[in-house]
Amino acid sequence: MIEAENIHKFYENNHILKGINLRVDKGEIISLVGASGAGKTTLLQILGTIDKYDKKEGSKLLLKNQDISDFTENQLANFRNHELGFIFQFHQLLPEFNVIENICIPAFIKKTPKNIAESKANQLMNYLGISDRSKNKPNELSGGEKQRVAVARALINEPSIILADEPSGNLDSNASNNLHELFLSLRKDFNYTFIIATHNKLLAKKSDRVLEIKDGKIK
Repeated sequence: MIEAENIHKFYENNHILKGINLRVDKGEIISLVGASGAGKTTLLQILGTIDKYDKKEGSKLLLKNQDISDFTENQLANFRNHELGFIFQFHQLLPEFNVIENICIPAFIKKTPKNIAESKANQLMNYLGISDRSKNKPNELSGGEKQRVAVARALINEPSIILADEPSGNLDSNASNNLHELFLSLRKDFNYTFIIATHNKLLAKKSDRVLEIKDGKIK
């Protein structure tokens, strides 16, 4: 599903990633841990095609067996929309839209007809237990509800890989635990692949593998 070899990243004179090697199989839940500034989010952004790695000899990144290094910007945007789902710490919901509208945005970008997108959104809201909140705006939701909306939005296009950056960092302990159990249920029911950057030790322990990034490398 994911194969990364000798991945480097520089920001000006700072060498953030120093030859990352990573292989992730379909249906795995992988947690990336490490101190703040270790490079977890940078790696996640590269795996999510939001940022580009600095090519060195032997560097490559395969996503779904596709070498994305020579993709055009349009090809990358299309790949992100179809194959990748993103979950962020602060939800990134659009305040002017209600729940179902927020969930449908990636589907509309994919040019999915409105009736089909809303049908998928309703199915996801039922699965996630937020169907009664479909017409609410984000400011009317609890933190846990906002995060479930973000999860539904990430799943609307049935992606191959879900990338989560500190998804429970802004939640209380109960909501965090519920989110962790949700990820396990999604993997069990739909065989999703998760890569999660987290400081949450409980979430990390529930993953199939925990990979620590230290000094720009995976220990």
